[in-house]
Amino acid sequence: MAESAVSLLIQNLIPLLAQEVRLLEGIHDKVVDIKDELESIQSFLKDADARAEMGDTSNVVKTWVKQVREKAYHIEDVIDEYILHLAKHHQGRRKHFRFLLKVFQFTLKLKPRHVIASKIQDINKSLKAIRERGERYGFNTIEQGGSTSDARRDTWHDPRVESLFIGEAELVGIESHRDELIGQLVHGPSNRLVISVVGIGGLGKTTLVKKVYDNEKVVAHFDCTAWITVSQSYKMEELLRKMIKQFYEARKEYAPRRIDTMEETDLIKELRQYVLEQRYVVVFDDIWNVLFWGHIKLALPDNNKGSRIVITTRSESVAPSNKESPSNHVYKLPPLPLGEAWELFCKKVFQHEGGHCPVELVELSHDIIQRCEGLPLAIVTIGGLLATKEKVISEWHKFRDSLSSELENNPHLLNITKILSLSYFDLPYNLKPCFLYFGMFPEDYFINSARLIRLWIAEGFIKEKKGLILEDVAQDYLNQLIYRSMVQVATIDFVGKTRSYRLHDMMREVILSRSEELSFCLVPLQNYSSFDRIARRLSIQNNVNTPLETSTSTQTRSILILGVDEVPVSFLTTCFANFKLLKTMDFEGASIDFIPKEVGNLFHLKYLSLRDTKVQMLPKSIGKLHNLETLDLKRSLVYELPVEIIALRKLRYLAAYIENNDAEFSIDFRQSIKVPSGIGHLESLQKLHKVEANNAALIAELGRLRQLKKLEISKLKRENGMALCTALEKLSLLRSLRICSTSEEEVLELHLMSSPLPFLQSLCLFGRLERLPEWISRLKSLVRIDLIWSRLMDDPLKVLQALPNLMNLRLYEGCRCEQLHFEGGGFQKLKSLFLGNLRTLSRLMIEESAMPLLEQLVIGPSPLLKEVPSGIYHLKNLKTLEALNLSKEFVLSVQPNEGHDFWKVKHVPSVIFRYRIQGLHFIFYKLGDPGLLEILRDIS
Repeated sequence: MAESAVSLLIQNLIPLLAQEVRLLEGIHDKVVDIKDELESIQSFLKDADARAEMGDTSNVVKTWVKQVREKAYHIEDVIDEYILHLAKHHQGRRKHFRFLLKVFQFTLKLKPRHVIASKIQDINKSLKAIRERGERYGFNTIEQGGSTSDARRDTWHDPRVESLFIGEAELVGIESHRDELIGQLVHGPSNRLVISVVGIGGLGKTTLVKKVYDNEKVVAHFDCTAWITVSQSYKMEELLRKMIKQFYEARKEYAPRRIDTMEETDLIKELRQYVLEQRYVVVFDDIWNVLFWGHIKLALPDNNKGSRIVITTRSESVAPSNKESPSNHVYKLPPLPLGEAWELFCKKVFQHEGGHCPVELVELSHDIIQRCEGLPLAIVTIGGLLATKEKVISEWHKFRDSLSSELENNPHLLNITKILSLSYFDLPYNLKPCFLYFGMFPEDYFINSARLIRLWIAEGFIKEKKGLILEDVAQDYLNQLIYRSMVQVATIDFVGKTRSYRLHDMMREVILSRSEELSFCLVPLQNYSSFDRIARRLSIQNNVNTPLETSTSTQTRSILILGVDEVPVSFLTTCFANFKLLKTMDFEGASIDFIPKEVGNLFHLKYLSLRDTKVQMLPKSIGKLHNLETLDLKRSLVYELPVEIIALRKLRYLAAYIENNDAEFSIDFRQSIKVPSGIGHLESLQKLHKVEANNAALIAELGRLRQLKKLEISKLKRENGMALCTALEKLSLLRSLRICSTSEEEVLELHLMSSPLPFLQSLCLFGRLERLPEWISRLKSLVRIDLIWSRLMDDPLKVLQALPNLMNLRLYEGCRCEQLHFEGGGFQKLKSLFLGNLRTLSRLMIEESAMPLLEQLVIGPSPLLKEVPSGIYHLKNLKTLEALNLSKEFVLSVQPNEGHDFWKVKHVPSVIFRYRIQGLHFIFYKLGDPGLLEILRDIS
């Protein structure tokens, strides 16, 4: 992983050398030498990394790799310290000029230039010595084409071989999956099907498919069969020969000897000819290469005889996509449910007890099983070790508490980390630091996707791609980690967008065992005085007991505070005094109420989050942070931005609002912040919310922010509607727009926009509309629309039902209609519908074929609505029906025992009744709940 550190450094040096020649005056050539030397080292760093990863644990290799990594960090520190010195000097001399444009309009002092030149000279000597040592150690360079496979030690026994020979009695929880796959193989269409079984390493994919492959129904159904183990390194010619030989063997025939001398093309022809009249099944086990299917499918034609191909892989991107062909199916194997995990654990651990866990060990056993998170490999391996231990509480208690250490050091548990680490080794180098960064977050933590992407960008992990913004490249990185089964999706919204991610506990252990590679450390806040030189990146958490040891000679660059109950003022002082080269500071949720003015000294800071803190004011020195790209003030108490904010020309993300969940829902429920004039200078902004736009001059400035993709404004007056429409027409990249008027009664004048926003996906309007703006009907990309306090006199559904991609519709006092009619054929993609506070609504009609994909329906309060919507039984995909403060008649009519309309909703898995307590706090009841019936008796 030292290669990643070097790559990031070279990636940062190239623009510096290209654009800031004068910035490095007197040392430019020496920095060029450093870059050239690093590229030479980089050419065989991958070989050194691979040796360490694949089992070469010699101290020589480890030490050399660590030296390269530390030297890369040191180089970055030296150059950044020099730039910081120049920035300070310039700010003292010319405060009103941008540093990067004007920094060399003064004469540099000789001393700092001499010092940096001397340091860089020493660095060059060190790099040359490191490179020469690498050459002596015999590392292969990329240019030499050296293979690293010989470096792998053969002392590790791959447990995947054992999975081919597991007996039926040892298996738990595969019966339903086995039967389903058997059905897909022996039944179904006559055309060739490709079934890909996908899941994280250790999930039992090979075991499952082998039981399917050996099943007597499958054996009898096919004319010829073949099982091919592919793995990470393979030769296509050898695989083709194996397949031919197994096909012949399955038919009790002898393969022709000529295949031993055939080349790939002839082997493909031989296979195609042989299977032309045969119903065949082939299993390709453990595929890693995305190009594999494109090659192998040439040899296995669709002969229309019911042939089948089964693939096992960890990566969904390797599996043939059903977008490519409807005959391709992806079968995502889930983890074992808790009950079956318990059964497997007990079967492995308590063989002498007849598979029964002693009562005194039940709680400890459950704790250990939960750490395995349904991963059979972990359950069986840990269970096998526990089977050899004494069945006493003290022994098991000690094992549970030291499980992380056991996974890393106990040779009996080596299989778990080895198997899971194969996925890490297979990652391209640009994804490795991104994956390791997940280790910065606590166990079972839901990691917000947008937050993670912005942190990655600030860390410099994301490489630019032509035609794409960094955020889109980062999203692609995330998707790759998902497809490779290395990261799990935690929450998805109704639009289908992933909002948060999490790590499997066992995969997190793999990351923590490799924390040195990203130079990060999980530390408790109590010992913050000893933080210096611990690690490049610090994650400050409760309930961690990491020993604080100096592990790096370089400076800390990132600090995240996660779930810490109390943050002393002295910590903040120490932070800004000791960590001058910080790039990211994430204080989200921290118990702090101020930021000291010394924050302005952090010239290199790119990311600052004060989300969910009690901070009320930003110091004026914030204007010195010329490299700041993210400023997150969501749900803090900051109500106004200082004028100095307009100096932050690199700012990409600016979000701020104050929220009070105890207040009644109103247009000011989410309070916006005041921004100074001059906001139009922040032309790099991509997201801006939630800001007051109560004057035409400020609104006109918004039109200069041509990179905006998300905009949320409030306090809009009717007379400023035309100015806003003019500004919006210039923001052609907008994907999300949220507009709030000054009050629920103020009219939003938004009819004057001549052309719609072509990429707009989300539109939220808060305030009265005299009529629905005509341009809304032309928003073909729209997936969400909220009409809050619109109070339209006409039914808006006639227009909205034709929007081709609409998936989420919210109407809160959206219209003053007595009835709403969802016509057949309308809202073809709608998944979520909210109809709130429609005081005049007395009837709701839903025709057959309307909203065929609807999954969530929320209704209320609507005091005149007495009966369940006509036609709700047509909504076959409805998963949740929520009734909010609806009438007694409505609620009683759907009760299971006596309700005359229960038949309309009995197909809905979840029917919930909500009653408001205060603000946005509710009490929930399920269908038939005795507590609900008691409340209804109290309602007049």
